[in-house]
Amino acid sequence: MAEALDLHTVGDLLHHYPRRYAERGELTALSDLPLDEHVTVVAQVADARVHTFNSAKGRGQRLEVTITDGSGRLQLVFFGKGVHKPHKDLLPGTRAMFAGKVSLFNRRLQLAHPAYELLRGDGEEAVDAWAGALIPIYPATTKLESWKIAKAVDAALPSAVEAVDPLPPALREGRGLTSLADALRKVHRPRTKADIEEARERLKWDEAFVLQVALARRRHADGQLPAVARRPVAGGLLDAFDAKLPFTLTEGQQRVSREIFDDLAAEHPMHRLLQGEVGSGKTMVALRAMLAVVDAGGQAAMLAPTEVLAQQHHRSVTEMMGELAEGGMLGGADHATKVVLLTGSMGAAARRQALLDLVTGEAGIVIGTHALIEDKVQFHDLGLVVVDEQHRFGVEQRDALRGKGKQPPHLLVMTATPIPRTVAMTVFGDLETSVLDQLPAGRSPIASHVVPAADKPHFLARAWERVREEVEGGHQAYVVCPRIGDEEEPKRKSAEDEAEKRPALAVLDVAEQLARGPLAGLRIEVLHGRMHPDDKDAVMRRFAAGDVDVLVATTVIEVGVNVPNATAMVIMDADRFGVSQLHQLRGRVGRGSAAGLCLLVSEMPEATPARRRLNAVAATLDGFELSRIDLEQRREGDVLGQAQSGARSSLRMLAVIDDEEVIAAAREEATAIVEADPELARHPELKVALDALLDEEREEYLDKG
Repeated sequence: MAEALDLHTVGDLLHHYPRRYAERGELTALSDLPLDEHVTVVAQVADARVHTFNSAKGRGQRLEVTITDGSGRLQLVFFGKGVHKPHKDLLPGTRAMFAGKVSLFNRRLQLAHPAYELLRGDGEEAVDAWAGALIPIYPATTKLESWKIAKAVDAALPSAVEAVDPLPPALREGRGLTSLADALRKVHRPRTKADIEEARERLKWDEAFVLQVALARRRHADGQLPAVARRPVAGGLLDAFDAKLPFTLTEGQQRVSREIFDDLAAEHPMHRLLQGEVGSGKTMVALRAMLAVVDAGGQAAMLAPTEVLAQQHHRSVTEMMGELAEGGMLGGADHATKVVLLTGSMGAAARRQALLDLVTGEAGIVIGTHALIEDKVQFHDLGLVVVDEQHRFGVEQRDALRGKGKQPPHLLVMTATPIPRTVAMTVFGDLETSVLDQLPAGRSPIASHVVPAADKPHFLARAWERVREEVEGGHQAYVVCPRIGDEEEPKRKSAEDEAEKRPALAVLDVAEQLARGPLAGLRIEVLHGRMHPDDKDAVMRRFAAGDVDVLVATTVIEVGVNVPNATAMVIMDADRFGVSQLHQLRGRVGRGSAAGLCLLVSEMPEATPARRRLNAVAATLDGFELSRIDLEQRREGDVLGQAQSGARSSLRMLAVIDDEEVIAAAREEATAIVEADPELARHPELKVALDALLDEEREEYLDKG
């Protein structure tokens, strides 16, 4: 069990829940057996015959058993020495569970040498009990059939009464939940469907509640940490910046700014997650928070996941601030500060100067990649850390940066990948969440269409015409490909694999084909992750300046690239990207006053899941709606990622998307219990469950948060 299913203790086994339940004869109906899959069926033997046949090795025996479940019939075959026992066991009229792989012989489905378990009791009442029983089907493997697991569970179930119940009695009674021992009994050996419901309800609560207690304790502990309160100063940088803004902030931006300023004014560190659609103006909100901290005498650091992005942020921040970013320079405003850039590929002299500006406090704002985290980097007084695109930053990196402050700095985490509320509560449950859901004035809607290149090649030709039209209208376009084109070709396994998976389209090849063919005469350049940072930056600058018509790129442009004049995007092999990635990429167009156009090119046939995914992306611009679709298509585990890395702590019953109410209610209960009793002294059982959930590796992960 340890080897096949990672079950090491009685507790692990009791928490290995049935995947589904079969009613008598309901397992996989014989009439719709899938070919080549492992199935478990419950059926009755209709007849059994031994045939003798002559083969090269002499005479052999073959047992053919026909079974029926009322919906259909199925042939079982046993050969050679393997015929004697089943011949004795499988008499006509016998009921049994059979498990094996469905194969095809003489155009009929059959199971060869299936494993079987007779369903018989000692006397009539056992058979009657069987008649109504729900048969648990466990997640199994070829080495360990479902009923072997069931037998092991039978052996372990009596000890369920010793299970430590993590839910406080008051909570359990208040919510009308059954006891843990009862839930375990009912989930494994239900008498009725109501038993299963009752057990699931209770076990979902366990998972949600224990996880929320862990997060609530984190929030509580963070609340006890000291931090320097950073209150905005009247007549400072922030006021001067607001005064020169050429537009008014959206209501959402004002609301979120207030939430952030309230947090910054507290004596314990802010931990806030700022989610906002691509282009909802998160950078503006973050910049105002950074200016408030500089006004209050501190420094602010902004961490970006790539050099291209760090340079871009640096450019847009200095442009937005104008003379306010020219502290200590001629022409700088009176209370200006310095905004420095720090990346790995900077020259030694520029780097020395940047480091000096940070230590002396000359620079109020620094923007950089993880080069900011290196030991050499020291701050005069770090007050705020802004992390852009959270999901690309390791916990260790955030932690290292936090350690640069004399006291823990305030933390603002930004993401443009919308996270459904429940996932935010589960994964980032230690952060308070702010959402920017309005687009600033002047943003244009983006039209999205799927281009089925294989079914309708003329649609692809039309797509390139559309790109030309945009360029002729004075605009620019992106073409995005999954690969660069100078990598090693991945090895193909077999001939059908060849046909199935041609290599993904590559930037270098596509750029060349376009320049020779449909986009001949346009100024086309390429951008990808393996170019030298200076070359990347030069290409981006030329594109931003309008000197390039079409940029053929990999996903390096996915986050933060801001060229308002780019109105069209063609994504090649769009089915090879995830839903949220497509949404991110699409957010690069329509950033100015002209309408945006996004074409999703795919060779996938109409009815495939990949095409359904693309149709969903084309149908809505609502990132939260898309993140739901994304989550329903992937397993939760991928979404919870590292936060769920402990093997035995992953969610088994709880579905993050479907169980929104349970998660929200569990969070409230958890917060109340932790506020009243942070050490859980009055809840020893809960503490035991928590320790089991947070084995060392996870505890460390949560601590670094």
